[in-house]
Amino acid sequence: MAGDKYISVGKKVNGFSFANLGLFTGFADGIYNAVYSLVLLEIFRSSAIVGVYVAIYSVFCFVVGLFANEIFRQFSKVRVFYFVMLMLAVCYAMMGFSILPRTVIILDYTTGISLTVVGVLIPLFMSDFSKNIGMARLNSRYHLWMNVGALFAPTVAVLIANNFGNRAAFFGSAIIYFSGWMLFKLFRVVQEDKEIKPVNPRKTFRALWKNTVTFFGVPGMTRAYLVNFGYYSLRAMRVLYVPILVIENGFSKDVLGWVLTLGIVPYLVLSEVMGRAVRKFGKNIWLMLGFGSFAVLSMLATFVTGVPLLAIFVAWQVSGALMESVHDLLFFDGTKKTQQTKFYGVFRTSANLPNVLAPILGAAMIAIYGTSAAVWAVSATIGALSVGVLVAKK
Repeated sequence: MAGDKYISVGKKVNGFSFANLGLFTGFADGIYNAVYSLVLLEIFRSSAIVGVYVAIYSVFCFVVGLFANEIFRQFSKVRVFYFVMLMLAVCYAMMGFSILPRTVIILDYTTGISLTVVGVLIPLFMSDFSKNIGMARLNSRYHLWMNVGALFAPTVAVLIANNFGNRAAFFGSAIIYFSGWMLFKLFRVVQEDKEIKPVNPRKTFRALWKNTVTFFGVPGMTRAYLVNFGYYSLRAMRVLYVPILVIENGFSKDVLGWVLTLGIVPYLVLSEVMGRAVRKFGKNIWLMLGFGSFAVLSMLATFVTGVPLLAIFVAWQVSGALMESVHDLLFFDGTKKTQQTKFYGVFRTSANLPNVLAPILGAAMIAIYGTSAAVWAVSATIGALSVGVLVAKK
């Protein structure tokens, strides 16, 4: 909130310090994502049902995102961050040793709360300490470190999965999140505590609705939301279905690891470059190139098989890299810093909602056409519609 105060902070801590946490979130999430859909496939035995499960799970995360502002009204951001990072470490460790499917599912929902809140907090910390650095540079640094972590994640995930099973890879994510928690302690950030007030459910829901309506009433926020929604929709489709399609095309987990690893290279190469390119040429041109090229490659992926399909899976990561550092700048550039904590939880649901709709649409396409490859028609449509949002009049 605008009234949040930092009592003390380490002498050398600035926006880049929080951006560097991307190394830990990228590494941990990369391991998790490499095996997540495969673990769900083991449990449900159907790629269509996997899509439905992810959609239901994402509805839950969507609601958590809406409540983020209410959480920050009761507790300081620093205390919440300590708690959710530690919760991720504990729950992922438990998932790594879990045998029963229902235990994995319960823990999955528990980590969903923490992942959603972490995704809200890190950009807010970056913004709070951005000073004269600017969010474009901090975003570039954050995503650079995320991609450095993600570069090694598939190899680590496949190594653990091949030797101990897919679920054991979650334990690797636990260790990394705990390391990130330890690093955050070294920042020595102390924030003013807040008086915990009794919660009135009726007033809380009324406040959530009012905050959401106010957010969409701010000029430019609807466009910012739709663009972010498009970006995360394409990411959701890619993360969920690429591992499944690689395995269904007869390739091994080792090949999957290489596909995921090579797909990180464009992000590493372009992270810093995009920070400078955005300052020179603006945001829209890169977003349009990213969405447009992703749409074209997705159409090709609907009927290509074998090695050419793997090449497409790697090639469209260039499309994602063009957008990665800029997809949320429409929000940060269009709001005052005093509004960002209040509205970011609502805006962040544009990252959760795609995980609800995209898998459902993917599952529907699989059910209609009888092949998992049909899901790429959904991503092609999303890419084309996102280009339309960018070129439409404000």
